[in-house]
Amino acid sequence: MSRSERLYNSDLAPTPNEQKNWGWFEIFNVWANDVQSLFGYTLAASLFLYSGLNGWAVFAALILAGFFICWLVNLSGKPSVQHGIPYPVFARVSMGVFGANFPAMARGLVAMFWYGAQTYAASTAVALLITGITGIQGEAIFLGMSGVMWVSFIFVSAFQIYLFWQGVDLIKRFLNFAGPAVYAVMIVLMIAIWTQAGGGLLSEVGTVFSGGARSGEFEGLGSFGAFVAVFSIMVGYFAAVVINFGDFARFVKNEEEMKKGNLWGLVGNVVFFSFITLMITGGTIAIFGEYIAEPTAMVAKVDNILLTIIAAFAFFAATVGINMVANFIPPAYDLANLIPSKINFRTGGLITAGFGFIIGGLWVSVITQMGLFPFVNTLGAILAPVFGIMIADYYIIKKQQLNVDALFDDSPESEYHYNGGFNRKAIIAWVISGYIAVGSVWPNILILGLDDFFANLGGGGGYAWIIGASLGALVHLGISKR
Repeated sequence: MSRSERLYNSDLAPTPNEQKNWGWFEIFNVWANDVQSLFGYTLAASLFLYSGLNGWAVFAALILAGFFICWLVNLSGKPSVQHGIPYPVFARVSMGVFGANFPAMARGLVAMFWYGAQTYAASTAVALLITGITGIQGEAIFLGMSGVMWVSFIFVSAFQIYLFWQGVDLIKRFLNFAGPAVYAVMIVLMIAIWTQAGGGLLSEVGTVFSGGARSGEFEGLGSFGAFVAVFSIMVGYFAAVVINFGDFARFVKNEEEMKKGNLWGLVGNVVFFSFITLMITGGTIAIFGEYIAEPTAMVAKVDNILLTIIAAFAFFAATVGINMVANFIPPAYDLANLIPSKINFRTGGLITAGFGFIIGGLWVSVITQMGLFPFVNTLGAILAPVFGIMIADYYIIKKQQLNVDALFDDSPESEYHYNGGFNRKAIIAWVISGYIAVGSVWPNILILGLDDFFANLGGGGGYAWIIGASLGALVHLGISKR
């Protein structure tokens, strides 16, 4: 076997069978932590409140999205379970041994953005705890954040670096602890809100379930369009983990364990967490006279020190958990894939932490100004075509045949060398479909009448992930058959 130092190091090498010790419970907790984050809570609450749909219709869209994502990750995870390879190495099959650096770094950059956003979100839980105990709030002193927020933000950043520096095994144990613990705390929080709301809770939940006026990104949509937009926004939220699920599947014992963990972890968590979200969100108006989408702000209004401590712990654990799963491990591998001889997993993680610190520091004053839904949809639109290309290439063009040795061979005769290490057809397919997918969120960048089409379609780019993944697959198949 020819192993090029430009393509191989111990972090990228296939996982030996004796090190495949993850079962369905570990995969379940990957998704539990993904679903339970503060960002996930705010997104789910916003979909209930602003889509203008009957609450049962939103539930149906979320459940359908859960099943759809489950199918997608089973597709992307299968080759990694079988061959023990992470996402950036699997991308070499369709993109070429060097061309894979482009989608790998795109995934890495998206993860770094998410890492900063989630680090900021986790720091709000620590700030909630500090304020609840000391009573200190403070005024904004720099980039829209107070001194308490900056202390909290720096603490969370340092804690995450410590956690990842200890290795994947400690991260796995943290996830196995955080997943069930957060659910226990969220149930306590729901009961506390229900108790304080009294008989008003069910009537307020009924108001949410009755459907109301569409606002924000849902304006101008009919019921079916809003349903599809809710479905696609939820898929877009998980898009980053969907594309690099192989980074975790490579440690799973077998495909059956992966599928079981995906089913219960995705569909089960989406249903249960959405129910809790709805009950808590409905309770806020019964208690405070207004909907409060941000859970830390809601807990602060309850003004119960014990509840504040418990909730701060839960929100912190859940958000750090998703950051490790979706936003720290992937770019660490992706950066290692860029220069394997110079960058290993730990070095890649430090680079991620530095970039994410900048993004998190700018979150309040700069990034939030673009809005929650466009942020989710834009990042999903960038990655969606890569997923479509990889899956279409592996399952239809390659017919699930994969030469592991050739993935680490940069010689011109190598099976995945293509044209100088780049599969130009796949890269062209990504550029074309990615341009249109991002344009569905920001129509003013499009030409040839597509700008008017997507501007009139409405939904604020809520369909971006579906458009991008479908176009990626179709364009790649069309070009590759020529």
